[in-house]
Amino acid sequence: MAEADYEILDEQFRRCIRRSAQVERLYTGCRWAEGPVYFPLHRTLVWSDIPNDRMLRYDEATGTVGTFREPARFVNGNARDREGRLVSCEQGSRCVTRTGHDGRTEVLAERYEGKRFNSPNDVVVKSDGSVWFTDPTYGIDSDYEGHRAEAELDGCHVYRIDPRSGAIRQMCDDFERPNGLAFSPNERRLYVSDTGATHRPDGPRHLRVFDVREDGTLRGGERFATCDAGLFDGFTVDADGRVWASSADGVRCYAPDGALLGKVRVPETVANVTFGGPRNNRLYICATTSLYSVLLPVNGAG
Repeated sequence: MAEADYEILDEQFRRCIRRSAQVERLYTGCRWAEGPVYFPLHRTLVWSDIPNDRMLRYDEATGTVGTFREPARFVNGNARDREGRLVSCEQGSRCVTRTGHDGRTEVLAERYEGKRFNSPNDVVVKSDGSVWFTDPTYGIDSDYEGHRAEAELDGCHVYRIDPRSGAIRQMCDDFERPNGLAFSPNERRLYVSDTGATHRPDGPRHLRVFDVREDGTLRGGERFATCDAGLFDGFTVDADGRVWASSADGVRCYAPDGALLGKVRVPETVANVTFGGPRNNRLYICATTSLYSVLLPVNGAG
């Protein structure tokens, strides 16, 4: 029954779901599904299957799945820029790339102050064209999701690529393993998850929130929410500012003030989510081996 796909913890969550709308499994066969990004012009969703070193594409009109790119240099997170181009975090090549409409790929960022990045993980493009990404070490920790290597930088940080000059700026440096990131609808807040618990048992497993100043710098960084079931990996924000975050027990929905409203239950550990569909109200869910989706009465931001 569709009603069993939801856990309501706050009455506000009832307005965010339709209890008759089931969570559907659209595809299975991945080793670790990640990085979903939706392209409205083609009504397609592209996502990563990192250990299999490939990217897949779901055609919304036909319901079919095909290979988008293989090998894919162990791509993790993906985003769409303001011109509809694909921006990707390549853990294998330790860089951020952009794929043009002609299929050509260009490198946007591969070094900071002369040193190679660890393994860019997740990415978001702001309305001014700037590209923001996280850089933990997951792609160089082993050969499972990249290539084992020594880190060259002094830690794992959040970076910004200037849209005009291409200059790379380190935006914050107090994370253990920065992971997913997303802006609020008005872009005055930036959410970033820290999954440091993967490397330290009592390490961070929370979401933090920053204020974005007029000059683009960040202030604050307070804890927004803590995950007690797995980790917050990737997440997305809806048009009303609610955060839809991955976890081991499904997709968790948080109000803008950090209150947990409810959960969309998924039978596998969730890695990342994004909104798509003609009305931007279809939540696509990458969960371990599979791609799921559910139709909601709320719309994604932007």
